[in-house]
Amino acid sequence: MKYDKSVYRSLALITQFGINMLVPIFLCTIVGVYLGRKFSIDWMVIPLFIVGALAGFRNIFIMAKRIYSTESSSGRSARQRRKGEDTSTNASIERGEDCVKKN
Repeated sequence: MKYDKSVYRSLALITQFGINMLVPIFLCTIVGVYLGRKFSIDWMVIPLFIVGALAGFRNIFIMAKRIYSTESSSGRSARQRRKGEDTSTNASIERGEDCVKKN
């Protein structure tokens, strides 16, 4: 059975999201348990668990933003090529630069 590459990419992306979320939570929880046992502060696990969850959400947000910007920019350039537009001129216009064609 032969699968499309997009299936494997999607599976890898889902796995990467899971790892980016779980690793900070587990590490902060383990540190919280260690510090709680060492200093007899059992409640130390709770704030470190929350810090780990926030770090995981931040990792996922950054990763999703990077993936979305890559997909949208590659889609935009493909549309411009189909229309026959000059991508460098349009990119410089978007950045607010003056475009003067030299003869």
